[in-house]
Amino acid sequence: MSKPLKQIHLAAHFPGVNSTTVWSDPAAGSQIDFDSFLRFARTAERAKFDFLFLAEGLRLREQGGEIYDLDVVGRPDTFTVLAALAAVTEHLGLTGTINSTFNEPYEVARQFASLDHLSGGRAAWNVVTSWDAFTGENFRRGGFLPREERYERAREFLDTAHELFDSWDGGEILADAVSGEFLRDAGPGAFAHGGEQFDISGHFNVPRSPQGRPVIFQAGDSDEGREFAAASADAIFGRYRTLEEGRAFYADVKGRMSRYGRTPDELKILPAASFVLGDTDAEARELAHEVRLQQVSGATAIKHLEHVWNRDLSGYDPDGPLPDVDPEPGENTIALGRASVRMHGDPVAVAREWRELAAAEGLSIRELVIRTTARQSFVGSPLTVAQAIDGLVQADAADGFILVPHLTPGGLDGFADTVVPLLQERGVFRREYEGPTLRDHLGLGAPRALAPVRG
Repeated sequence: MSKPLKQIHLAAHFPGVNSTTVWSDPAAGSQIDFDSFLRFARTAERAKFDFLFLAEGLRLREQGGEIYDLDVVGRPDTFTVLAALAAVTEHLGLTGTINSTFNEPYEVARQFASLDHLSGGRAAWNVVTSWDAFTGENFRRGGFLPREERYERAREFLDTAHELFDSWDGGEILADAVSGEFLRDAGPGAFAHGGEQFDISGHFNVPRSPQGRPVIFQAGDSDEGREFAAASADAIFGRYRTLEEGRAFYADVKGRMSRYGRTPDELKILPAASFVLGDTDAEARELAHEVRLQQVSGATAIKHLEHVWNRDLSGYDPDGPLPDVDPEPGENTIALGRASVRMHGDPVAVAREWRELAAAEGLSIRELVIRTTARQSFVGSPLTVAQAIDGLVQADAADGFILVPHLTPGGLDGFADTVVPLLQERGVFRREYEGPTLRDHLGLGAPRALAPVRG
């Protein structure tokens, strides 16, 4: 008996400010005007995507004492944008990244419960931690938390938020005009949480929202991140380049869920992926090369290299060979607030590996950066891309993908118009939304009590 076809989940990542975006392209628009968010969201909804995703940045990143050039447009507040989009969309899920290191559970729970009400049950929260004192300088507490303490705070933060969401069971409001009785009991929303990270009590002032709780997302490839997702998340982002890596990640994360009393279908694995489309595969490959050259200018290549070398390399030719000096070790990094810096655990070893690769293939600095920073991408004709996406999902390397176009705001249009119809023809993607909430789109049941995350 053949295995039934899995349904593909698709989401759209607003490109925003990062090294995926080509802000200098003549077709690029504003990354902060509401019209850009509006057009992007409406395209995603027209294509029947599950949700739109917004990343969050709590401080403009710096390098060499100057604001990093890809951050100069600023970072609008996530809740403000999502609340505005709730008013102009009907079905599209609205997912925002909100930090658990510098916020408080009551405030965040109240904001997400409100967004879920405003959108009719379409809110989702990507729970992240912050790793550096540079970002912490923007906040009252300042400083930063060591890795293990960040996840400990995040675990208790989410547990506390769940207590607040669940402090209303949904049946308290009668609003009986005849009897004059508004509430079934006098104390809905009562909570009391005492823990190592938070000690709060009172009454939560937002009644239970349509989803009960927002859909919970987790981003992180670390062991702690995978465990956190297996215990508490409804979806997790992934980062991998091959089918084999994807299947291994998929099996590992879903294999951890049983220890928390959860089944594999209660967690969706949705890697981020860029795409480039052409009328033919050859045309798409040529266009993809041009896009990468736009994304990684000579100046950008030098800055990326400085993330590893941790020293000023502005005097080097981006079209020349790699520096013959070794990286500068130490906690004080030249790039402040750059998440990619922490990915290089042993910079000297990375530099050695990159030198070997550059020597073997005759790569310049810019060519090497293009080669080593490319995320998983779908490049080809619409048919080729549709087949590739479907193949990875049916092979249990993913449950779907969060697509990151390189242009704002029209970069999603081609995918919506050409690839989505092919997936629909294959019977692996919806033609219409089947329910009102994001949980419906993702095939998730009502939220239930979660087991505590093991440290």
